[in-house]
Amino acid sequence: MSQFLVAIDGPAGSGKSSVSKQVARELGFGYLDTGAAYRALAWAVQNLAGFELETLAAKDLVHDFDYQISLNPDDYWVKVGETDLTSAIRTSAVAESVSAVARIPEVRTFMKALTRDLVAKSPLPGVVVEGRDITTVVAPDAEIKILLTASEEVRLKRRSAELSEATAASVKRQVSERDASDSKVVDFMTPAPGVQLVDSSDLNFEQTVSAVVSLIEQSGSTKESK
Repeated sequence: MSQFLVAIDGPAGSGKSSVSKQVARELGFGYLDTGAAYRALAWAVQNLAGFELETLAAKDLVHDFDYQISLNPDDYWVKVGETDLTSAIRTSAVAESVSAVARIPEVRTFMKALTRDLVAKSPLPGVVVEGRDITTVVAPDAEIKILLTASEEVRLKRRSAELSEATAASVKRQVSERDASDSKVVDFMTPAPGVQLVDSSDLNFEQTVSAVVSLIEQSGSTKESK
């Protein structure tokens, strides 16, 4: 991966998707939401495989997973085959199933390779890659590695806004269960060595974006990339 990489980790509702997308816009970089691939696979198992979400189903389907995603922050879309899933993967039904997919070792191995391939094919000078275990597993050699966190209360509010049809109780259960499940695979709350922490609990969106951009600019690498 020769492009300049900004790797951003964080738990559900930390704001990493919206922040990463805006950071990419401001820097003229590509934007890659790695979580979308797990959500798309969960959707595919539910809707294409014809049976309940099971480990075997995801392991079988991933090898023929015709996944496509735009790295353009201003023209973002997600597809499986010819089906546009940009909105479908944000439903509560998919949110409730994605952890079962994400914790399967074979799936995580596949997704790591998929992420690296998508980044390598990007014609842009850099890519902001966001998700979980990005800084430690997928792109440990990224020029800038950031763990974006927020308090549980703040994260619940943000997730509720994303899943508009879900009740407050449902959102809280989803976030708590997702955190508990994913923590068995990766420690996404504690920055690893070389990873910089940005806590957005008391920051608004613009301030959080500014904090991330400042960290990148302090490295001096954006000047080299442009």
